[in-house]
Amino acid sequence: MASDAPPAGLWPAARLALGTASALGFARFAYGLLLPAMRDDLNWTLAQAGAVGTANGLGYLLGALLTTALVRRLGVATAFRVGMALTAASLAMTAVSGDYLVLLAVRTLSGATGAVVFIAGGVLASRAATGSSTMPITVYFAGTGLGIMVSGVTVPLLGAHWRLAWVGLGAAAALATLASWTAADDDDRRVPAGRARLRPLRVPALAYLLFAAGYIAYITFLSTYLADRHASVVQVVLTWTALGTAVAAAPAVWSRPIAEWPGTRALATLLAVLAGGAALALTSSATPVALASALAYGATFMGVPAAITALIRARTPAVDWAATLAVFTTVFAAGQTAGPWLAGLVADHTSTAATLGWTAVLCTAAAALTLAERPAATDHQPQPTEGARS
Repeated sequence: MASDAPPAGLWPAARLALGTASALGFARFAYGLLLPAMRDDLNWTLAQAGAVGTANGLGYLLGALLTTALVRRLGVATAFRVGMALTAASLAMTAVSGDYLVLLAVRTLSGATGAVVFIAGGVLASRAATGSSTMPITVYFAGTGLGIMVSGVTVPLLGAHWRLAWVGLGAAAALATLASWTAADDDDRRVPAGRARLRPLRVPALAYLLFAAGYIAYITFLSTYLADRHASVVQVVLTWTALGTAVAAAPAVWSRPIAEWPGTRALATLLAVLAGGAALALTSSATPVALASALAYGATFMGVPAAITALIRARTPAVDWAATLAVFTTVFAAGQTAGPWLAGLVADHTSTAATLGWTAVLCTAAAALTLAERPAATDHQPQPTEGARS
């Protein structure tokens, strides 16, 4: 008789998902909601606004480079907890000063700590998955949607009070830290972090770089794009709520394709839908079109890291997951470091619509690249965990 019990590892993954809610939903993507108020108050150009996003991406890159060493020294779960606590502190610190250099430094810090959370939590979610199931992985990444929804409902209502919004995001991240603290036992303190395995993942790595440079422009500049077209606060709230809801609902749509479709087919499909969602917003800023664009984008963009993590899990031994995921996060960070600044620079000479076009073009290129790859022999045959190997 079939069991009605939830899949193994789902509850720990749901608590770990507070990590992506904090590290990405609050520390990374909420900046797009705050950007219009900060830009007006601090008299920024779009290139300056993009550079602040780039600073966060640079911090993410530095954090990715440091995570493997932290995992070796502290263990995966402890690295996750420390990253969560420091992310909450960095969010609150963003309200301290309007000085451009100070904001660049604080946003760099939040990027670095967010990368530690992202990688460590991804490894813990991969370990929670059993057999060919990828549900804990997709649930973990879907936590980003919760962060986006909370931000989308609250931040626009604060209007020009961007400092208060950052304090509120810091408080929310602190609560997430407490709630996720015991999501995983740190029983792997002495387990080596392994080494990165890139040879079987060269094509996904290049596609991930294009995705990272592309996707970030949409979510960074979406509110600015809508504001330039005189969208109401209600429309901005609805659009971001739809986006966050779609991210949270993505596991129901993508868990099976990511687990069962061969090779990079699921990854290519995600990238293609993502590109289409960004392009759709260029056709009109009317509320129904903006909502449809946000739904398509939200339902797919965090599915890409989930698909990448599933490929890592399928193509590498478990002992090498942390090191390999750290390298992929470095690739991801490099792309999203350059993306906002370059897109903002283009937009300064054209219009904010160019930022959404940037997302559409780069994600289309990434989708085309992944379609060319043949399935690897190990696809969808998860490697044994440390316990099974011993």
